[in-house]
Amino acid sequence: MTTAANEYAQALYSLAEDESLQEEIYPQVMEAERLLKADPVFLKILDAPNIAREERCAMIGKCFGEAFHPYLVNTLKLMTEKGYAYLLPECCRAYDKLYQDGHGIITVKAYTAVALTAAQSERLIGKLRTMTGKQIRLENIIQPECLGGVRLDMDGRQIDDTVRHRLDEVRDLLSASAL
Repeated sequence: MTTAANEYAQALYSLAEDESLQEEIYPQVMEAERLLKADPVFLKILDAPNIAREERCAMIGKCFGEAFHPYLVNTLKLMTEKGYAYLLPECCRAYDKLYQDGHGIITVKAYTAVALTAAQSERLIGKLRTMTGKQIRLENIIQPECLGGVRLDMDGRQIDDTVRHRLDEVRDLLSASAL
């Protein structure tokens, strides 16, 4: 992530932490990121040099002002005013990382061929909680090419126990031992 996005996220997080507003602002930041990703045209408009900065900031006020905390809205406006509108989604992701780190949460992406059942998800969350000592936010991503098993991406690490991975290992082993 860029330094500017991290700095703005850190400033917003510190302010929210100082005012005990983390629980209020966090879901709003996540919603802002979702909205910004859902409408890339809006993000381009916020970054358009041919539109006055005041107008772009006013757009943020109209779109986010009623629903979101003023600290978040002002951060979005400030980033737009300083020419960093294109970094708004990245700033939201940086805030998410700060929040998760501060609250002992890890997001784990579980790639499976079919959706995990509720019972499977709970067992996996329990094992990961025991393994890491942290709260687990599990995202199940369906990838039929896994064929079976599960691949976990968490904290920059990958644990791959999919059928596809095992077949690839067997193929590599056979290729290496072939005359």
